[in-house]
Order: sequence, then structure tokens, then C-alpha cells
Amino acid sequence: MISSARRLFAATAVASATLLTLTACGSANQTPNAAPTDKVLHLSFLQDPGQPPDPDVYYAGQGLLLTTNLYEGLLQYAPGTDKAVMQPLLATAWTASPDNKVFTFTLRQGVKFHDGTPFTSAAIKTSFDRRLAVNQGPAYMVSDIESVTTQGDYAATITLKAPNAVFLDYLASPYGPRMLSPTGLAANAGTDNTQTYLTTHDLGTGPYTLTDAQVGSHYGMASFGDYWGSKPYFTTVDLPVVTDSSAQQLQFNNGQLAAVLHDLPSTAVSSYMGNAKFANFSLATMMSDYFYVNPHKGMFTNQGARTALNQALDLPQIVKQAYSGRGEVGTQVYPPNMIAPELAKQTVVHDTSALSKIVAGLPADQKTVTVGYDSSNPDNQLVGDLIQTQLAALGLTAKVQGYPTSQIYGWVGSAPGDAPEMLLLGGWPDAPSPYTWGHINFDPDGGLNYLNCSSADVTSSLATGRESGAAEVFSRAAAQAQATGCWLNIADVNDFMVAQPWLKGVAESHVITEPNSLRLAGLSVG
Repeated sequence: MISSARRLFAATAVASATLLTLTACGSANQTPNAAPTDKVLHLSFLQDPGQPPDPDVYYAGQGLLLTTNLYEGLLQYAPGTDKAVMQPLLATAWTASPDNKVFTFTLRQGVKFHDGTPFTSAAIKTSFDRRLAVNQGPAYMVSDIESVTTQGDYAATITLKAPNAVFLDYLASPYGPRMLSPTGLAANAGTDNTQTYLTTHDLGTGPYTLTDAQVGSHYGMASFGDYWGSKPYFTTVDLPVVTDSSAQQLQFNNGQLAAVLHDLPSTAVSSYMGNAKFANFSLATMMSDYFYVNPHKGMFTNQGARTALNQALDLPQIVKQAYSGRGEVGTQVYPPNMIAPELAKQTVVHDTSALSKIVAGLPADQKTVTVGYDSSNPDNQLVGDLIQTQLAALGLTAKVQGYPTSQIYGWVGSAPGDAPEMLLLGGWPDAPSPYTWGHINFDPDGGLNYLNCSSADVTSSLATGRESGAAEVFSRAAAQAQATGCWLNIADVNDFMVAQPWLKGVAESHVITEPNSLRLAGLSVG
């Protein structure tokens, strides 16, 4: 299984070195910073999405802007709120059995796939089967389905092999199973379950269709004329890949981009917050910046030393310097907005004395450690530098080192010697359930337990919570995870976006479970 933190940075893997010229995004003869009259929405990717916009393959970050506007599932999370509120999409009503094994759905009528065929209940099993056949990261969301039965064209029942209280969260997740045209899948199946076709086409029901997909260079979408819902104001979405943040900001400042939705460095955030020419938004998410401690390395093989390290970090100072205006010190073990604020509290009291005592007793050759971070994330490089300074005051020499994404994921499932003592990674959950985050990050077989720390108590509590959905059980799992000293939530991080003042609907089109993205059909000019 693959999960949240990977997606935040995996998009860098295929990033192009090509820098688009400043005129590439602008409409012809358009006055800088003026609202467009051609109904073309100019946005950009700072890095290539890194994977094709195939909903059964895509599992990274920035490309959500494509997949969530091209495809729809049975359920979704509501935009414009600071809580995860589930709402209908292609299903208009649903029920769950008391044991969370049987789920029934009433389906929306009058929906068309982009190939012109109607959406009916037959698409559910076909879409689930295709996800299993492709067997990429998000396949686990449908792996426990025992059967799908239909009651006519507009009702269906899904039965699971075992109770799963978070199954509806999977269906509403931006990485959850999307509905694809059975006709289109069959016609373009090829030898790879339609994967080749879906690198440059789509078979969804969303408000937009895919018109261009040039890896490392450019993507495009157009509004779908037969969309069942409210018609988008913007008929065309232009998405060049701009591989330099300064160039991206310059294009935005010149009015050639309507907005920048992601990856603004801290210095840019500060400048835009004080610039009345543009609108800026710091929007609630489920993103966190996590600190992982390696239980297989040096002094940190001892649980007490790991706990002492966590206590020694001055988190308010780190967050103030790295995330001012868009983040706060993590107050819960899980990412924000996932569990009631009185539960899963992160109770780490700042105290340097324990770590100072441990370090003082070490021989000189054991007082050097490495703070690792994903090399694609300048924010975490800054956090690493701040940690380096704090540890130096306690007698530890810390080297701050970036690692490529592929190397970081290579550490999962083993205890490699090249992994650092500490690792900084940001991320968000596949679905807004404590089980999803906890299992994937804390369990030894979850998929993204990067530095291979485990606790039988945590695993047991998470398994119990999966069946019951009881928040108190997940809160207990959080306390057990904190006790290991392996995981620390440094900061809860908002989505910081900047937009031209004429672009309306940004906050209303943002979804708490979908960082770096917007529901584009909700945007307009005003």
C-alpha cells in the first residue's frame, strides 16, 4: 500500500527541466492582471504530476487538479468547509449495515460519461474490477470487496469480506475509486487494462475532459457540454509545467496566471501576504509536517533517547520561522481536522535537559547525526536547518541532507544503513480517517512506515478501530504511537494559494481533503 506523504512529493520524479517563456501562458492581447474575456483559466504545475491522470494509477499530489475535475466517484467531500463533510456525487443516497459490511446506494440519473454513454449501476463493478486489475497504489481501497450486485440501472449493493468502518471514506477520497465508462474501457483495453489510452484521454463523468497531456510540458482540459451538474464558467483550462518557482511567480505577478495553488516557498508566502494587489488564501487541510526518528540507528535505538529528542525540539520557534501565516504547531498525533480536537492530543513538553544529559555521556564519534528531508521540499530543508541549530546548542552536530523520493521509499520494509537518524516529510491522508493515516504510517505492513518503527499495541488498536470506527480507540492508538518516540507532528500546514483579485470562488472551491487543488467548476470571474 502506498499513502499520503508520498503524494506530496512524488510528482517531482518526472519533472521537466524545460522553462516556459513568460508569454506562454497569457491570452493574446490581454491586459496584464485583467480578468480574461475568453473564458480560459490559466494555471500551472510547478512540477510535472509525475504519473498519468489515470484515477487507478495516480497517487501523487499536484495532479489531483486533473483527476478530481475529470472523474467522479459515488461520494465526495464537500468544498468550502474546514471539516470533512461527506456528500452525494454519483450516488444520491446510501446506507451502511450495523456491522459495516454491506453498503447500498441509490444512483444519480441523467449522467453521461465523456464518451457519451450513460452512467448506470453496471459501471460500479467494472470500475472496481479495473482498479484491482491495474493494481497500483489506490487498489487497496477495493481489495476487500466481496461482491457488487445491482438492483436495476440506478441502485447497487456492495458487500465487503470483513467489517470496515472507513469504507465510505475510501469512496469519497480524492484517491478513491472513480467511475469509468465500461464501453470506453472495453474499446480501449489493449494489453494493459486501458492504461495506455488513459495517459492522454479520460473516461470520466466530471465537469471537464482531458484535452492535452504532454508529460513534463503541458496539460489541458475543456468543459464537458453534457455535464449533469452546474456548467463551469471557464470553458478551457491551460496548465503548463513551469519548473522554476521564481518564473511561476513572475508569470502570476504579470497576470499570465490566474492563481498559484501550491509550492510557494516561505519567502514568497510572506511577500504575498503583504501585497494588496493579489488575493491570498490560507485554507484548512489535513496536511502535516512530520518528524520521523530512526529506531535502528545510534543512540535512537533507545526509546528514551527518541522521546528526549522530541522534547528537545522548540516547535513554536520552528513553525514560526518555517510556516508563518500558513501553519501551526501540531497539537494532535494525527494530521489536523481528522479527529475531535480533545482526542489524540500530542503531549510533548519542551525540555532539553534529558537529551543534553544523554549527549554529554556519548563518545565524540557518536555525536554526529543526519537530519534527512525529501530533496524536492525547500520548506523541510529550512526546518532541517532550524533543527540543526537547536541540536548544536545541545552538543550534537547535525548534517542536513536531502534524499530523492525514490530512495526514501526504498527504506520502507527494511532497516537500511543509509537511512538518516531523523527524517522530515510532509503529507496528508488518503481518506480523512485516523485508521487510514495510522495504518499506513504506523503499522509495519502499512506501506509508508519509512524508518520501520512498530508497536504491537498500536497495530492492535488500529485494527479494532477499523471495525468499529470508534474515535476513542484511535485516540488510544495515537497515545501508543507517541510513546514510541518515532513520530512527531511538527506542524499542521494550510494550503496557501494566491489568486488574481478577479478570480472568484477560490475558498468555496477548496476541499479540505484535496490539497494543492480546487474544484474548478466553482470558479468564475467577478
